[in-house]
Amino acid sequence: AEVLYSWFCPPGGSVLDPFSGGATRGVVASSRGLPYVGVDIRAEQVASNDEVASRLCPDAQPRWVLADARGLAAAVGDYRADFVLTCPPYWDLEQYSDDPKDLSNAPTYEAFLDGYGRALAATVERLKSDRFMAVVTGARRKGDRFCHIPMDTVRIVEAAGARLFNEIILVTAFGTLPIRAASVF
Repeated sequence: AEVLYSWFCPPGGSVLDPFSGGATRGVVASSRGLPYVGVDIRAEQVASNDEVASRLCPDAQPRWVLADARGLAAAVGDYRADFVLTCPPYWDLEQYSDDPKDLSNAPTYEAFLDGYGRALAATVERLKSDRFMAVVTGARRKGDRFCHIPMDTVRIVEAAGARLFNEIILVTAFGTLPIRAASVF
């Protein structure tokens, strides 16, 4: 989060996170002096985020709103962001709650994409002109189906009026081979 904020958010810029989940992105934004609004559908997660933030950044707390990201306009009002950083649910990879409105409970990938698309379109509407949006996601296999969430994300945000600027692929180290091979590269 810190690297992305330093690369893509102007100094003093505002941050929006429509799928806020944990407190990390909000706490890091606040520690950098960036106003942050995160949205989460789960009351217990919003309460947990508030509690963590009160301990880690008591002077400039991030703000979390209990809402469904598909209703972002009503949830955040006229708040406009200089940068969006979010990590949406990966359909049914993890189930975050029993709430049927929670996108992690969508019965099909198509139903997930419909709700995800409405949330991302609402997010693009809240992004200031000539600013950046970073969506941290990945592709996965579900049975015999390949769900390419990154490709679907690009399609959705472009349909909402944004355009792809860049794609960053993070390859995480697995085992000790990357450590042993590092000197070679």
